[in-house]
Amino acid sequence: MAEEKKREKVKTAVALGYDPNEDGAPKVIASGKGALAEKIIEQAKENKIPVHEDNKLAETLSRLEIGEMIPPELYEVVAEILVFVDAMDKIKAKDKSRK
Repeated sequence: MAEEKKREKVKTAVALGYDPNEDGAPKVIASGKGALAEKIIEQAKENKIPVHEDNKLAETLSRLEIGEMIPPELYEVVAEILVFVDAMDKIKAKDKSRK
């Protein structure tokens, strides 16, 4: 039980990339646990890339290789995240145009 809780505390981060003109599906561009996960998240925030927290999805995606496209069974959940990211980008663009 203590080992299980310890395992849960290790942070996992996965970065996805998607180019609709080149890729058939989003693909893993970075993945890591612990300190590497923290660095991935830090880099995303520094570059103003939206971060979505979903531990279960991150754990599943972390099993994929860098450059590997997500499997079809994850399309729906990842699509929901991409819609969220797109909405965040539009809000940021609107805020910048007001300044």
